[in-house]
Amino acid sequence: MKRFALVLFCFVTALLSCKHTDSNAVVEESVTEEVQTPVTVTEISTEAMVDYVDLTAISSFLQSSFIKATANGFIKSVSIKPGEFVQAGKQVFVMQTKEAKALGNTINDLDPSFKFSGLIRINVAQSGFISQVNHQPGDYVQDGEQLAVLSNASSFGFLLNLPYELRSSLAANKNIDVELPDKTHLIGHVAYILPTVDSVSQTQAVLIKVNAQSNLPTNLIAKVRIVKNAHANVQSLPKEAILADEAQTNFWVMKMIDSATAVKIDIVKGMEAGDRVEVVSPNFSKTDKFVLKGNYGLPDTAKVKIMKGEE
Repeated sequence: MKRFALVLFCFVTALLSCKHTDSNAVVEESVTEEVQTPVTVTEISTEAMVDYVDLTAISSFLQSSFIKATANGFIKSVSIKPGEFVQAGKQVFVMQTKEAKALGNTINDLDPSFKFSGLIRINVAQSGFISQVNHQPGDYVQDGEQLAVLSNASSFGFLLNLPYELRSSLAANKNIDVELPDKTHLIGHVAYILPTVDSVSQTQAVLIKVNAQSNLPTNLIAKVRIVKNAHANVQSLPKEAILADEAQTNFWVMKMIDSATAVKIDIVKGMEAGDRVEVVSPNFSKTDKFVLKGNYGLPDTAKVKIMKGEE
């Protein structure tokens, strides 16, 4: 009887132990299944993407011409003022030689057929803005002395210091957006590229001409947008949805395969524009959903819980 009681006691103890172990396993399994990472999701977008860089440019006249005296004499009249726009051929100064001033009308009194006045009329050879006027009526000037400075209107533009590595992008920028400080937008084009590069900044000067409706001042700082890449109808995702390794060589997303499971999908990343990243491959459906927030550190297959109102 003692032996039978001992065997019965051992059997009951073992049975209770097994039940306790099974109960713990069920609890642990239940806890494991209930662990879900809260996330938000997003969908793929198909649209045009443009990658650009904004640079600054300064308005200026690259060419100026000097209006000079053609003889020794006195300034009789001045028909220009600083800031005025003049057309090519306009008379700007009238001079009288010192000999004519000294003789007066003596020669005409002796022989009126000479019609001698000693007046010299000076005209401008090209259109532009008068930036300086150096003499007034009554001044005595010598032959070759500077009377005024004319900024050549055809040389006006916005001078852009373009990083040399972006020079190849200019070919795709037939029309360039130029934004003025008052938010006015002008359409410009590359007139020419100066054949020199700054040795320190490694930038090359580019003149951008615009079709301005009104006269623009010099030294005006504008924002110039240079398009680096442009793709039409590409699929893209927000940057937050793209994960990468430490070397930034492999990229992937966490795609939802059902309402509570996300799996790792390797992708090939394309261009970036703002907060969007182009997904070159694979091709996703518009109905596919991807983890947006909460994706960092997730395993290849993860149980997740979509936050309410974030589907």
